[in-house]
Amino acid sequence: MRHLISVFARSGAVPALALTLAPVVAASPVLAASAAVSIDPARPPEVIAPIALLVDVNSGRVLFERQSHRRFVPASLTKIMTSYVAFELAAQGKLNLDTPFVMRPETFRQWHRVGSTMFLDNNSRTRAADLLEGIVTVSANDACIVLAEGIAGSVPGFTAMMNAKARALGMRDTHYNTPNGWMDEGRTYVSAADLATLSTALITRHPDLYARFYGREAMTWNGIAQQNHNPLYGVVAGADGVKTGFTNEAGYGLVGSAQRGGRRLMVVVGGYDKPQDRAREGAALLEWGFAAFDEKPLIAAGAHIGEAQVQGGTASSVGLVAPRAFAMLSPHGTTVRPSLAIRYKGPLHAPIAKGQDIATLVVRAPGQPEARLPLVAAENIGQGGVIDRLRDGFAAMVGR
Repeated sequence: MRHLISVFARSGAVPALALTLAPVVAASPVLAASAAVSIDPARPPEVIAPIALLVDVNSGRVLFERQSHRRFVPASLTKIMTSYVAFELAAQGKLNLDTPFVMRPETFRQWHRVGSTMFLDNNSRTRAADLLEGIVTVSANDACIVLAEGIAGSVPGFTAMMNAKARALGMRDTHYNTPNGWMDEGRTYVSAADLATLSTALITRHPDLYARFYGREAMTWNGIAQQNHNPLYGVVAGADGVKTGFTNEAGYGLVGSAQRGGRRLMVVVGGYDKPQDRAREGAALLEWGFAAFDEKPLIAAGAHIGEAQVQGGTASSVGLVAPRAFAMLSPHGTTVRPSLAIRYKGPLHAPIAKGQDIATLVVRAPGQPEARLPLVAAENIGQGGVIDRLRDGFAAMVGR
């Protein structure tokens, strides 16, 4: 059974919401760079990329899309998932970033000076944190393998972890066969939509680790200084990620992110023959997204939105909270009055873990595409006992 619940504000819980939602009034944008940037939502910049996607992260709204579910070879965009797995383990206390991992002789023979590299020495011991810096900043293939082997004992063991995380995030058009994206005859593939999902999770679930490792323009290791290849740095105001990718097999790709005044846009483009096209169009999409649309805060991070029914648990309901701040997006110069509703397939079955995705917040407004935003469990709900099952049975009998 699918539950549909209108959203209402609890006293003091969601100040931005009330029984009648206040209209969203677009603010005047500050155009960052060029008068040529369109402020017309119906006139995006010209894009030649075969694959392209622009998403407003806080609202979840897709602003531009071209073949976003088409599978393609990611090259070094793979390394976003490599860092995500490490961030997840670190957040769970299962990975100490000060732990050193060894460059085995076999790994050294296979990966020394292969593609982008951190120039790790044979039998060297390197902290996980330094390996992550090399992976994120200079796209180090050797660091990916050392980190994967150090964490999981083998590359297949680590890619199994990558694929498990992809499934958990709902990345249906993704499979990883390698932690660094090196050419593998197409066995590693992704989609733009999945990369946007992954990168959003990377940033919103691990903001401190993201800020620590992403956004650096250069690094020096082993006395060798190298630049980050992200073409957005120093060009797009607020750019702080995410990753570039290139192999002859994949062409040039980019997952880019920029934040201004708390508003974040995510762009994914792929399949270019020339890096300058990737740079120009990635930047143009971001600038258009900031100029042509305005954002109004809607729900604060951690706000209690409602309740969901639970069966077989120590409690008959669980609170639903926003895992991050949500906003309403509107074309420049317009006023929008949104309506909100909660949807979930229920009753939910215990056990339920705090922070688990269990429901969806549906945002609708006249003339706007429907937005769907995740809601998570506010607390742990354990497996119930006999008395709890009797309670659920009685509630079902009386129609509660």
